[in-house]
Amino acid sequence: MDREQLKSEEQNSEVLNSMKNIKDIPKEKVKAGTNAYRQVLIGSEEGPNFIMRRFTINPGGEIPAHTNRVEHEQYVLCGSAQICIGGNVIKVKKDDVVFIPAGIPHWYKAEGDEPFVFLCIVPNIPDRVQMIDKK
Repeated sequence: MDREQLKSEEQNSEVLNSMKNIKDIPKEKVKAGTNAYRQVLIGSEEGPNFIMRRFTINPGGEIPAHTNRVEHEQYVLCGSAQICIGGNVIKVKKDDVVFIPAGIPHWYKAEGDEPFVFLCIVPNIPDRVQMIDKK
């Protein structure tokens, strides 16, 4: 086997090893949230540029106001919610796309009878979550 064939086989092996099934990825509770869970689909050690996460907020659940150092690109898979971004409350549902700039306060509240589920893609750089006190 020549050098190019070996390199091609190594790349194919890496591609095959990058596939997972969502059922095999553990859910972790969002610490500050209520009835909210997160799965890291593609982590910092896998994606050189981005991290892909899946959030589930069950009916009546929420993630309280906070900021992040990184921007968020989000795609709603199912359910509906209110999201506040920088003081502007919007209602989102399946197939909506949301952008949250870095450093902007935001929160989520699930609405309706089904879980609110969304993908959240963030840059693969150090983040810091800062909770915002309600006064």
